[in-house]
Amino acid sequence: MAAQRHRVQRAVKRGVDVVVASIALLVLSPLMALVAGAIVVTMGPPVLFRHRRLGLGGREFTLLKFRTMRGRPPAADAPLDDERRITRLGRLLRALTLDELPELVNVLRGDLSLVGPRPLLPEYRELYTPEQWRRHEMPPGMAGPALAAGRNALSWEDKFAADVAYVEHWSLWLDAKVLALSIWRVLRREGVSAEGHATMPRFERPRE
Repeated sequence: MAAQRHRVQRAVKRGVDVVVASIALLVLSPLMALVAGAIVVTMGPPVLFRHRRLGLGGREFTLLKFRTMRGRPPAADAPLDDERRITRLGRLLRALTLDELPELVNVLRGDLSLVGPRPLLPEYRELYTPEQWRRHEMPPGMAGPALAAGRNALSWEDKFAADVAYVEHWSLWLDAKVLALSIWRVLRREGVSAEGHATMPRFERPRE
């Protein structure tokens, strides 16, 4: 009975994702067009940043975001780190989380949910502990438990702990709570980046 109830709730979750993402894309399309135009004017094309990420069960997919950084300089030039490549517009888009609006397309595709652990890079695959890997037992999300708990002000270990706790205790009510807390964090611009980084330092396996 519990397993059947869980499957029903997961089906409801997917239905909510499709309905909300469809409405959001329709309502926010003028804003997204404005952001796209601003990116073209200030940075030039392309407008979208495409990146491979790990989804449900570790399946790879292409995540869509608005571009927030200048392109990397030629190899012969001195390389610029992410903190120096991000533009003023990019910082604003990240602070307001507007750079993530194209992820609504990922939600419609089924790559993402509105709520779930944030999808990370495929190169991190071998760095997770078995417990941390459990974060992939639920679909990744636009908003997630780590965002609700403190966004990029949290350490990687604390983020993963929040993700695994979400997986263990997931319910539709928990999704609603995480979404509300995430919106609150975004509106207050809390935890946009870790100190000294454009977002977060790279995830590395702790030294033994």
